Amino acid sequence: MSVKQNTLKGEFSLKGKGLHTGKEVCATFKPSGENTGYRIVRTDLDSCPEIPALAKYVEFVDRASCLQKDGVKIFTLEHAMAALYGCGIDNCLIEIDGEEFPILDGSSRYYVEQIEKVGLEEQEAERRFFVVKKKMEFYSEETRTRITILPDEDYNVSTLVSYDSPYLAMQYASYSFQNTDFAKEIAPCRTFVFLREVEALLANNLIKGGDLDNAIVIVDRKIGQEESERLAKLFGYENIEVKEGVLNNLQLCFDNEPARHKLLDVIGDLALCGRFIKGHVIAERPGHKANASVAKMLYKEIVAEEKEDAYPWDIDLDAVPLMDINKIRSLLPHRPPFLLVDKVFKVTENMVVGCKNVTMNEPHFVGHFPEEPVMPGVLIVEAMSQCGGILVLSGVPDPENYSTYFMKIDGVKFRNKVVPGDTLVFKLITTAPIKRGVVQMKGFAYVGKKLVCEGEFMAQVAKTKNL
Repeated sequence: MSVKQNTLKGEFSLKGKGLHTGKEVCATFKPSGENTGYRIVRTDLDSCPEIPALAKYVEFVDRASCLQKDGVKIFTLEHAMAALYGCGIDNCLIEIDGEEFPILDGSSRYYVEQIEKVGLEEQEAERRFFVVKKKMEFYSEETRTRITILPDEDYNVSTLVSYDSPYLAMQYASYSFQNTDFAKEIAPCRTFVFLREVEALLANNLIKGGDLDNAIVIVDRKIGQEESERLAKLFGYENIEVKEGVLNNLQLCFDNEPARHKLLDVIGDLALCGRFIKGHVIAERPGHKANASVAKMLYKEIVAEEKEDAYPWDIDLDAVPLMDINKIRSLLPHRPPFLLVDKVFKVTENMVVGCKNVTMNEPHFVGHFPEEPVMPGVLIVEAMSQCGGILVLSGVPDPENYSTYFMKIDGVKFRNKVVPGDTLVFKLITTAPIKRGVVQMKGFAYVGKKLVCEGEFMAQVAKTKNL
């Protein structure tokens, strides 16, 4: 079942101070068009530069995610990204008048509340997924962080945190995109820090905006009255207390809130891969640097998979096809000798992969050419377009009542000849959303893994006139 993309119905703004800079900042979230993803605009700069929230722009920093493009930086966006992703938003334009997102209470709670208030608007385009097909793994010996991603039908995340602390020795949390209520079970979970780390962070000019209202401070040792008074002065409180390992009697939302917050960070950081994920992420001792490394790994896989002229490496021509000739006949009106697609191996929301077995028995080889049979280029183009028709008609409830008709063919290039005995593999990708029955595609034809032909197509999908 196809899933449509979503954007916001309206816009909202949130104001607050940045965790590391301590500066007041306002972030405004606005609706955005199909297939635009998450985009962030720095409105405080003269040129209002825009940075796509993608892993290719991630810079490794300590304790926060950072995007950088052409010298422009944006910090601490993971909680906002987690909110958008967890609420099922595909496209959003964010305008921010500073370099860092507001930390608010250290969670995604306020972002989610505003998203729920303005609501979501369904768009026409189908959601773009990255489907995990094989085990992927990241490991850091320095931090003992291991992040494993396994194939799964849904997006599931499991996190395990483990510290040398009597109050946070080990915690576990899990999430399912389909079954977990993100707004109630994940979004309210706040960031946390150990007391022993606080002064080091302050010494490094970080967490200028950190206080007891936006972070859980975990105390894993006894503190005396003198140190208690010093800490109260440090945080700007008249007095502080320690209860069950947490500074200032802060009430936890959940017993495993730190593990849930780490899970929130994983969701926010991996959202920068640019797609909704179908896979199971198992994160052991995750952190922003490791999460960013995995997001970059996923992004590279997505780029390689969706690169227009890349051979569909994961297709096994000997495997049972997704569609055989009988299924193809139910979708296309063409019949022999003009039915030029034999098998279809893959159909997604924007791509199809099929093949044509070229044999000496085909009638065009009688005259093209008797002494050196070569498949006519126009028939290669026709075969590609038929494969594209399968992509379009496979999403129509009654495909037998529709046909696809050429409107335009551009940029056709023939790179190698095709002869009897070859197997042509076709890959077609839609280059724009289908509107008013008009589809635009780019097609590629391969023999083996050698590109033999490519071109751009525009076609009209219409009901057959005899209905």
